Amino acid sequence: MPKGIFSQGIVVLLSEPITFNKMEQILNEDFELFAKNENSEQWVFGGPSILIPYRPEDNGFVTVDIVDRPWPDHMGDPEDENMLFGAWSLGYFGPFTFPGNLSHAAQQSWLYEDGGKNAAEHKAFIRIRSSYVLGKVEEDVPVLPPDYDSAHEMLFLTMIAQNILQISEALCYFNPNGECLASDDMVDHLMERYSREGVLPLEIWSNIRMFNIPDHDQWVLMDTVGMGQLDTTDHEAVFMKDVYDPNDVVNFLRNTTVHLLANGPVIKNGDIIDGPGGVSWQGMTLDQGVAAPPRPVIRWFPVDGSERPAELQGEKIETSQENDAEDGDAEDNEEQEKKGFFKKMFGV
Repeated sequence: MPKGIFSQGIVVLLSEPITFNKMEQILNEDFELFAKNENSEQWVFGGPSILIPYRPEDNGFVTVDIVDRPWPDHMGDPEDENMLFGAWSLGYFGPFTFPGNLSHAAQQSWLYEDGGKNAAEHKAFIRIRSSYVLGKVEEDVPVLPPDYDSAHEMLFLTMIAQNILQISEALCYFNPNGECLASDDMVDHLMERYSREGVLPLEIWSNIRMFNIPDHDQWVLMDTVGMGQLDTTDHEAVFMKDVYDPNDVVNFLRNTTVHLLANGPVIKNGDIIDGPGGVSWQGMTLDQGVAAPPRPVIRWFPVDGSERPAELQGEKIETSQENDAEDGDAEDNEEQEKKGFFKKMFGV
C-alpha cells in the first residue's frame, strides 16, 4: 500500500504483551505525549495507543500502539478475515507492507543472527506509525505536507523504537517495509553513526537480499527492498556469483541508492555506470521487480560480455500494457512464462 493514512511504519516485536503504563513510562522519558487511549475496539486498526507530536503544525503525529498478538504476516483473507484484510489494504500496518514481510526478513537476516529466532518466538508487538491526517475529515486534506522529509520522519520513528527496545520484553526491531530485523545494539550503533557522520541507517530501513536463479546455477540476484519509504527506487543486481564478490555488490547497491537519495531520479533506462569488478554496469528501469513486494526497480547487469538470463532481461518482466490487441495470445503465453518463473524461484 502506498503512503496514505499512514506515511511510515516501524514495529518492535515483544516476547509478551506489556502494560499500557509501561509503554507510557518508557516513552515519557524522551518524548512529549500529546494524547492517549487505553482502550481498543479493533486491534487491526489500533491497540491501546499514545499519540506523540512530530510536526503538529501540519497535523503530523506518531501513534504508538500495543497489539497483544503476533504480527499477522499473511495479512488476512478477504473472505474469512475481512477485517484484517481491510485494515492491511487501507495501510493500517504501514505503507508498502506486504504479506510475508516478516518471514522474508527472518530468512534474509544477514546482519542479525538471532533475527529468525526472535521472529518465530514473538507473542506481541508495538506499532509505530506516522500520519498527517489523523482526526481530519475534510476531503482535500493533503496526505503529506508540501515540504515532507521522509528521511527525517524515519529518523524520528527510529528514535521512538530505540526507547521501546530498552524494555525487557522487547525482542527486536522490525521494519516490515524494508524486511529488516535488528537488535537494540544494532539500532543504537547505526543511529550513533548517523549522529557522528550523517550516514543514514539504511541497514535497518532497507534489507539487501540474495536469491538463486532457477536453471542458471552460476547466476544470482541481489536486491534492495524498502526504499519506497524514502521515496526513491529499489535496485536489483544480476551477476555471475563466481565472478563478482557479493560484498562488492552490496556496496554498489548501497552507493547507488545513496546517489539517488542525494540527486533524485537521475538514472534512466539503459544508463551505464562504474560498478563491481572494475567493469561498467547497465541499468534497466522496470515497473516491477522479481521478488515480492511488488515495486518499481532498476535492474543492473555487468557489461562484461556474459550472456544474461533471458528471463531477467526486462521484456519478460515488465508489464505488457503496450502490447497491441492482436498480440493477445503472445501476451498470454508470456504471462504464463513469467508466472512459472516466479513460482519456481520464489514459490509464489
